[in-house]
Amino acid sequence: MRTTEMLQTYPATIHLDRDLLARAVDALVACSQACTACADACLSEDMVADLRTCIRTNLDCADSCAVTARILSRHTGYDANITRSQLEACIAACRACGDECERHAGMHEHCRVCAEACRACEAACREVLAAIA
Repeated sequence: MRTTEMLQTYPATIHLDRDLLARAVDALVACSQACTACADACLSEDMVADLRTCIRTNLDCADSCAVTARILSRHTGYDANITRSQLEACIAACRACGDECERHAGMHEHCRVCAEACRACEAACREVLAAIA
């Protein structure tokens, strides 16, 4: 990814450590992709009706991660309150999705992979949140 490279070229002050931001954005993008793929994989399972909550949670988490990545990529007119609120919402989505996918991880490998991505993303978001607070 070019996240670090882009952040290094930003001409103005960024209020957070650029490497920390880059790691978080990369984790967010990876989690969004994993959740989208997991939802699609759940749809192809024979027992799709049993995975409705997982699919919904995957899609909510994917959207939350994508939005959070975009917010962390913008720094002009930075508002720590918006960033903080979005990170908190994303942490909640990652935790919920990780928990839900862990319930299915024994049966579905895609859920195991997704749960790991969610846990990594949650940790990355917590790091950024701690740097803001």
